[in-house]
Amino acid sequence: MKKFTKKWQLIIYAFAGFGINMLNLVVGSYLTDALMTEGFDKNVENWTYLNVTLVSAGVWSILVTLAKVLDGVIDIPLAGFTDNLKSRYGRRRPAILLGLIPLIICFGLFLVPLTKGESIGNTIWFGVLLCLFYTFYTLVMVTYYATFSEVTQNDDDRMKLSSYKSVFDVIYFVLGYALIPILVVNMNIRTIALIFMPLALTMLIPLIMIKEKSTKKNEELEEVKAENNEIDDKEIKQVGTLQSLKNVITNKNFMIWLIIYAALQFGLQLFLGGNNVYYSGTMELEGGQITILMACAFAPIPFTLIIYNKLVKKFGFKVGYIYSLTAFILAMGLMAFLNPKIIPSESTRLILGAVAAVISSFGIGAFFSVGYSIPSILADMETKEKGISNSAMFFAIQGLASGLAAALSTGILWINLKNHGLSWTMAIFVAGACFISLLLALFLPNNLKNLGQVEENTKEEKKNMFDENSIDE
Repeated sequence: MKKFTKKWQLIIYAFAGFGINMLNLVVGSYLTDALMTEGFDKNVENWTYLNVTLVSAGVWSILVTLAKVLDGVIDIPLAGFTDNLKSRYGRRRPAILLGLIPLIICFGLFLVPLTKGESIGNTIWFGVLLCLFYTFYTLVMVTYYATFSEVTQNDDDRMKLSSYKSVFDVIYFVLGYALIPILVVNMNIRTIALIFMPLALTMLIPLIMIKEKSTKKNEELEEVKAENNEIDDKEIKQVGTLQSLKNVITNKNFMIWLIIYAALQFGLQLFLGGNNVYYSGTMELEGGQITILMACAFAPIPFTLIIYNKLVKKFGFKVGYIYSLTAFILAMGLMAFLNPKIIPSESTRLILGAVAAVISSFGIGAFFSVGYSIPSILADMETKEKGISNSAMFFAIQGLASGLAAALSTGILWINLKNHGLSWTMAIFVAGACFISLLLALFLPNNLKNLGQVEENTKEEKKNMFDENSIDE
């Protein structure tokens, strides 16, 4: 596969997932909540579809959980599909196209209830559509992420691509969590969803930029072998789904990372999926005020990522990751007290909420980045060591862990917290999950602990080289 060596190529390629991620955010953070009036306090007519509850809370909780579980489980067969796809157009482009078209259709149908009131028909209808949406979303994104190790030449470029992707994640999160609360003051959430729908077309970028040969006769394998000089004469081969799965789950370093990442995702997805209800219902804030908090949480991320990357280069991945978790836990601890019963003054809650949001930004950007960089780097290690091309499976297994964690936190836990009037406890659960991830990170293996660290001898070599060039001149 063609390698991207120029900065502008990496930036444009990182932008490809922007639209699909945006649709996923709208579905997971707004549309699934918009089917119930419970949990909302102000402007309910625009936060919900028809200002009434359309689904049965108990059944809907189960279906959302099943959809989240499916979102994780389906990653494995779909990763095997994209890693081993035989077509005259290669592996990745056809897989992206096969997922993109039905994904857009499912998103549009999710805006249409069968009845205008609560019914089991509505509940099943939206549950099925949610499962289908997550299935096609997974096919598109696991294929796209699998290319991160294939379109880059080295770990440094993979880290750069992951960082650029994280910056675009910030932008769509700002649009999703800061702009939507403003729009929803005068516009229904379904109309807003339709406005964002055309952004799905950003996924056409890989279809244009990726250069693949036919895989029907294994032509691509020969191309990879010729391009990947660092693996000498080892043959790059594709393996079946079961063998690929076995290779990944027996990778000790990756499995340790999975446990750490699952704990992080439990807390992070609960925060991302429930913050609009928390700000509106628990903190009793309105659209413009929520926008301020969202902006404080996401706007500083490009700058906080610079600090994170400097820490990683200086001390390694472990220190950078623990630093990010610590900041996020402190932010959640502060948020837990921003309840009118504890702090009656609305302006004081808003100010303290903004402070907590800014502190959280020191963690959020790093959390986005690690989900892209670690699997792609470990997949490249696997290719170099074993000559196996199965990068999608690393993202699939990570997606499974993330999906299961999200199912527990946003499906079972969050819906029931809302239904029982306990949404105010969200920040406490988020902080607890992230603290567990921090404790587990203390046991990172050395090759992950020191990942990204620039060795002092390397710096000295560069300095000596500069000095020698200066003398020659």
